[in-house]
Amino acid sequence: MMKVNLEHIGRRFNREWIFRDVNYVFETGGSYAILGANGAGKSTILQVISGSLSSSEGIISYSKEGVFLNPEHVFEHLSIVAPYLELIEEFTLRELIDFHFQFKKYRPGLDRSQLIELMDLKRSEHKAIKHFSSGMKQRVKLALAFCSETEMILLDEPVSNLDQQGLEWYLSLVKEFSTDRILIICSNQIQEYSFCKNHLNVVDYK
Repeated sequence: MMKVNLEHIGRRFNREWIFRDVNYVFETGGSYAILGANGAGKSTILQVISGSLSSSEGIISYSKEGVFLNPEHVFEHLSIVAPYLELIEEFTLRELIDFHFQFKKYRPGLDRSQLIELMDLKRSEHKAIKHFSSGMKQRVKLALAFCSETEMILLDEPVSNLDQQGLEWYLSLVKEFSTDRILIICSNQIQEYSFCKNHLNVVDYK
């Protein structure tokens, strides 16, 4: 059981507050949608949760099985997919997967060949990522996140660049790989988060 506890969290850029006084708890087994219009601060709060951005006020704490985790090591426990996080384009798909899993473990029962099959990119496994379409790159990002053995999955606009078939594929990943984890999705597209049982609207914390 992992828990992320936000206590009076706020973030500002210069003198403008993006959000303030966020009190919220994320727990294993929960699915959470962070909602708001474009520019409302969804990506910012996700970066604060991931530890890649510090809060301007308040305290964020992480615990696993009741034991507090060092915030500097929280990245070991999460997978993140976001438009501003790029893949290494010079790698082939096989090379990228092998590089990724030097830092993460596979979910039990998975290996490289199964991952490529899951992405439906068998014919492109020796192709450099820079030659992939935007939809193919998004499939790679999502598959790496869901198939890594991490307690948290953080997704920012997860179906961007995916067509209807890609959306259905994404929903199948959610169903198969997220039930025993914390799943947090930043979105303003209902199809990306319709299954989320908990909603946090950034507008409520302005």
